[in-house]
Amino acid sequence: MHGNTSGLRPAQLKSLSNLYRRRIEPGRVGSPELARNLAELSHDIRREVSVLIDRRGRVISVSVADAKGAELPDLRLGENRLSGFHLLHTHPRGGALSKGDLSTLFLRRLDAVSAIEVRDQGQPGLVHTAHLTPPGTVGEEEDWRLLDPAPSFQIDEFDLGAQVSALEEEIARAARTREAKKDRQRALLVQIDQGEFDAEERLSELSELARTAGAEVVYQELIFRRHLKPGTLIGAGKLEELTSKAYHLDADLLIFGQELGPAQAREIEAATGLQVLDRTQLILDIFALHAQGVESRLQVELAQLRYMKPRLLGAGAQLSRIGGSAGSAAGGAIGTRGPGETKLELDRRRINDRISFLEKQLEGVAVRREERRKGRSRNDVPVISIVGYTNAGKSTLLNAFTHAAEEPRRVLAENKLFATLRPTSRQGYLEGIGPVVLTDTVGFIRDLPKDLSRAFRATLEEIGDADVLLHVVDAATPGADTRLDAVNRILEDLGFRNMPTVVALNKADAADPEALAREVERTGGIAVSALQNMGLQELKEALADATSQVQRQELAQREEARERATEYR
Repeated sequence: MHGNTSGLRPAQLKSLSNLYRRRIEPGRVGSPELARNLAELSHDIRREVSVLIDRRGRVISVSVADAKGAELPDLRLGENRLSGFHLLHTHPRGGALSKGDLSTLFLRRLDAVSAIEVRDQGQPGLVHTAHLTPPGTVGEEEDWRLLDPAPSFQIDEFDLGAQVSALEEEIARAARTREAKKDRQRALLVQIDQGEFDAEERLSELSELARTAGAEVVYQELIFRRHLKPGTLIGAGKLEELTSKAYHLDADLLIFGQELGPAQAREIEAATGLQVLDRTQLILDIFALHAQGVESRLQVELAQLRYMKPRLLGAGAQLSRIGGSAGSAAGGAIGTRGPGETKLELDRRRINDRISFLEKQLEGVAVRREERRKGRSRNDVPVISIVGYTNAGKSTLLNAFTHAAEEPRRVLAENKLFATLRPTSRQGYLEGIGPVVLTDTVGFIRDLPKDLSRAFRATLEEIGDADVLLHVVDAATPGADTRLDAVNRILEDLGFRNMPTVVALNKADAADPEALAREVERTGGIAVSALQNMGLQELKEALADATSQVQRQELAQREEARERATEYR
């Protein structure tokens, strides 16, 4: 028995217990006798009474509660099946099915939900019933179909079993059709707007991240919330709307633009039945997808393990929580019995060992990188580091500068975020300077996950050995100023903000002329198009001037040092 039974007399409690003995004909909503018992009891205790009935006609739970508070099994069945239970409950004040009744029907995938109106003398009145509709059904009730109200003495005339069989067959047929057409995961995107001026831009960036990860974005929404809900960020009502969207759009993935805590991810998954990711997990997945070099793979794995470690218990459907074999007789809460904790500690220990191993491997990589950097400094070859927001066109510009149209010199350049992850150096030539080394660094992004930021800090520190920075900005996409500022903040955090810098406003051929002119005036940058070879000569001249100025400063410093050494001697 479930719900608040406090204040009930022994006779009333006995009547509730007797409901378990009631059986109805399989495949029926209920029986006139059961409807009469429920109505009389509900009128007597002045509360709603709910019973859950399985497909064999057995009452498996009794609750003194409405549909939302009724005791329901915590089952996660396949998308092609319903739960196998229908809920029959009373409405002491009369009335049709409520919004809460229909929400419970949809979210718990019940076979049906029915409400019995209770009349003044405790007699059963009309019975209201609803069942789900297949995904994609167009009609007034998008997620469910409401049947015509029926008198309680006709409650056993509706063939629910046949209706459920037909419905499950239709759902399975639609699922097979969709599966045959679906080649990628279909995702819903949620970006929460807490008053940020660039909230829409962040949603657009989240969409691009999802596309880069290989998902098909079927719906995206910007949700304004001044104050976030502790458990679900956006509240149960909005999650229910998203679940309905996913049901009809055949989506199986829900991606949040905010970082989710382990408990939040678990609660959202439980409420929606969808796989839930946040922006951090999405970026980690993209890095894992595109990592090619040894160093990139090591850094990505290290970042993933650091992110996963505190989420071992909090992980949702994407991580299996393997419990012990002691069984329920061993006592304790599910997931914490017997050797379950030993398994958890073993996982943590393995992750700690793997993290230590990866850190040592990366130390060795850093030593080799340092040797290469020293070799370049001994050769006295100027170094130009290409930095910029991800997908700004850095690799395309490097290929254009070095005329690397074919493999193996050609650097991978795709219209995707984080297409290249490891720093790539190529030799170029600047008039009046001679040979230079151009280094393409990993793309920057605002609010880079701290685990990734820590993992890639050693890679980004190589920027400090450059003579000049070439800051590439995507001028064709709205929000160029915010992306430029985001990169400058990262450079400032690394201590490289005051280095000599030349700004290249890339993709000028596709940019709005007025916006481009404003950015040129604001940044003093040079409008170029790496794809169309537009403005490259002017950019090379600016880089040559900046490099020449650095060389003159270094020469003056060496002369000053020599003079001081002479005076000292």
